[in-house]
Amino acid sequence: MRHPRTVLMSAVAGLGLAAALCASPAVAAAPAPSVPAEAGYAAYAGSSENAAANQAFFDAVMKSVAEKRAAAVPGTQAVTVVYSAANAPSFRSQISSSASIWNSSVSNVKLQEGSNADFVYYEGNDARGSYASTDGHGRGYIFLDYAQNRQYNSTRVTAHETGHVLGLPDHYSGPCSELMSGGGPGTSCTNPYPDANERSRVNSLWRNGLAAALADAS
Repeated sequence: MRHPRTVLMSAVAGLGLAAALCASPAVAAAPAPSVPAEAGYAAYAGSSENAAANQAFFDAVMKSVAEKRAAAVPGTQAVTVVYSAANAPSFRSQISSSASIWNSSVSNVKLQEGSNADFVYYEGNDARGSYASTDGHGRGYIFLDYAQNRQYNSTRVTAHETGHVLGLPDHYSGPCSELMSGGGPGTSCTNPYPDANERSRVNSLWRNGLAAALADAS
């Protein structure tokens, strides 16, 4: 089965996958931002274009967080990335589980649902599957495809896509124990947890990368 992904607007990142769900989400999707006619496509197996898209999505989210922190009370230590699940009601449970998984896995950044979001989840039908995208202006979103989330474990899909928010690239040749291996290990893989290397990488990115982003935002 082919799982192409698109670079929407200026960037797209990742496709997270694993074991089948048995029922279709019942709630109609809010429309995701439209796809420009000139948008390119990134292969499911990964490409240089895909790697650049992954980085652009992370940079956009970090920029959004840094701008808010630069305007906040000096000395604030916690790095919080705010998301909105309002436009993906069918996947609210999976989104909440994904946030909890990441929050228990890393210490330098936390995911929190709220207003003035740094990124947004959407749901709907898209032949290209699930993906994460940014418009290049500090705003991003994750799109969760109904059909793909029936075929693969939905929490793994969501946690994988959220991994792009936190700075991780795809690694489809990796084992099931790697969250960012996505659909590479096949539909039998249901692991929604990042491994030790992925956890370490996210902690490093948000410890070191945010300092530079804050300097740029000040």
